[in-house]
Amino acid sequence: MSPVRILVCGVLLGAVLCAGCSTAHRRASTRPLPPDWELTPADKSAPPSPPPAVEPAPAVARPATGWIPADTLGPWQRISAGAPDTYALSTSNGVWCVTVGSRQAHFDGVQVWLGFAPQLESGRLLLHALDVQKNFEPLLRAPMSASAARGLIVLDPGHGGRNTGTRSAVDGRWEKEFTLDWAMRLAPLLVARGWRVELTRTNDTDLSLAERVEFALRRRADLFLSLHFNAVHGAGREESGLETYCLTPVGMPSNLTRGFPDEVGRAFPNNAWDEANLQWAVRVHRALLTVNGGSDRGVRRARFLGVLRGQNCPAVLVEGGYLSNPAEARKISDPAYRQQLAEALAKALE
Repeated sequence: MSPVRILVCGVLLGAVLCAGCSTAHRRASTRPLPPDWELTPADKSAPPSPPPAVEPAPAVARPATGWIPADTLGPWQRISAGAPDTYALSTSNGVWCVTVGSRQAHFDGVQVWLGFAPQLESGRLLLHALDVQKNFEPLLRAPMSASAARGLIVLDPGHGGRNTGTRSAVDGRWEKEFTLDWAMRLAPLLVARGWRVELTRTNDTDLSLAERVEFALRRRADLFLSLHFNAVHGAGREESGLETYCLTPVGMPSNLTRGFPDEVGRAFPNNAWDEANLQWAVRVHRALLTVNGGSDRGVRRARFLGVLRGQNCPAVLVEGGYLSNPAEARKISDPAYRQQLAEALAKALE
């Protein structure tokens, strides 16, 4: 969506609001754990016990198919005419803005990537039924139940050990260091808000994706949040902004594949939480945008993220900025900025 159309959506939203409507490699951490909250590190020396019996995930609903009139959701207003047209739907829960031919939509000013670009047929706006079911309706329903809140949240600091992640363009430090510090700052803030918190790693440990998933499964997590920072290798150092990911619903093409096969018809365990995944992702994304200055690359869907696919609870992965971008890398290297990121996330999860 062009800046002009984003601005138009923002103006409309303001009006609506005003109107009221791999092998483990372990090294001891040099940073002591905070004394006022309890963790169960993933690298305890005791041998692992068999995973507990876990209630089976809800069945994955049969995906919707075909195109349906957008006005099924309510009356849409054309706010930008021409090629392409932009439409907005104002509801008590927020404002959706879509552009014909574009998968980039906005909900209350947050960029949300669709599975299929809206179409125009004989002057009538059409949306794909799967987008209606998995993207539009979850955000237009009543606010998400707080039943998962105050339960157990597993924080997953990305990378660790020999799996260093990407490198800062400013000071050469590794992503694994920043993600761990972010999680360590976030954990006590969540505990203060009533959550129980565990981290997949509390030191410079290399954990496989399968180990991270198993960690959450054994503990019967109510929410899984994986923390990362992004990078572009080679050209494109100007790329910047926040990306938040959740698993792609069955039948929908992913927004990002990174060269991996996109098995559109395959259901993964985490697909049972498609609706909650998106709701949590939008909450987290919106909160972090208040810290990074609104540089928004969107809430996106992907299947190649193995740390999400096998989760037996709502799961979200955050890319908190680009370490390959000197300006963003400079912010990320600042402990005060990482504290702001932690506080924004804690507020989002209240």
